Amino acid sequence: MTDEKPWKYRKVSIVGAGAVGSTFAYALAQSGLASEIALFDRNPELAQGQVLDLLHGVPFFPSVDIHAGERRDYANSQIIVITAGSKQSQGETRLDLLQRNASIIEKIVDDILNQGSQAILVIVSNPVDVLTHVALKRSGWDKSRVIGSGTVLDSARFRYLLSRHCDVDVRNVHAYILGEHGDSEVAAWSMTHIAGVPIDDYCPFCKRCGNWEEEKSRIVEEVRNSAYHIIDYKGATYYAIGLALVSIVAAILRNQRSVLTVSTLLEGEYGMNEVCLSVPCVLSERGIEHIIEAKLMPHEQEALSASGSILRRALLELGHG
Repeated sequence: MTDEKPWKYRKVSIVGAGAVGSTFAYALAQSGLASEIALFDRNPELAQGQVLDLLHGVPFFPSVDIHAGERRDYANSQIIVITAGSKQSQGETRLDLLQRNASIIEKIVDDILNQGSQAILVIVSNPVDVLTHVALKRSGWDKSRVIGSGTVLDSARFRYLLSRHCDVDVRNVHAYILGEHGDSEVAAWSMTHIAGVPIDDYCPFCKRCGNWEEEKSRIVEEVRNSAYHIIDYKGATYYAIGLALVSIVAAILRNQRSVLTVSTLLEGEYGMNEVCLSVPCVLSERGIEHIIEAKLMPHEQEALSASGSILRRALLELGHG
């Protein structure tokens, strides 16, 4: 890296110091990836408290400058990660919540733009695909620089469940969840393999299945409902998404060219336009280098298109169609 970069190398700003933002900050600090972490929240005392708690752990993890953020921190951040957002209130409709969170994202993006930031923007707030589209349009930036966390976590859940079912190391399982980060997400079974062996061919070696088709349906349902179960048990999900965000940020900071299912604007890929959803993308220091357009089975492509249609309707309801 050279001094001509318009940002400070390895500086990450995190907007939102709640459960997800603070857990991500904790995981990021431990990773040694960031040289500086600026933590923002609309409640300054919460941000200060989280920072102080993290600073007391400095003797136990790699050297990093952690501080409460000010708007000027946006100006030289390499990556800005937005986790801020509201939860649905009693009696509030889904559209009301969507409009409120869209307004929050637009306000944050305006603050970022006012600082002349050249950062890469990662949206985590839900519904992440719709809000990624909102942030992209509000910023006017190239789509490579506005990324949604998408189904990176869903794909990790998918890989975990397959590894447990097949009794193999999760690192040898390659599998992707595409589409919406939500109920219409699509398991790309045609892209799933273990040690290079397509999953449907691996099954005879596995000898752990009674009815493989039934087992596939069970696994997909478990992936789709994982967040609901965790929320029922403990109120929110934050550990795994914190680690998923470290993976996304690592791909950018280290210029890894990693393939991750992040949410991005489609412009003809997979037969869709003007909608953000998750597909395999190559991530580098420039953000999204390119989209990997795999050949899906007809029923998978149909399901992915249906997922895109659901997201497009949400954008129309929001007035962003």
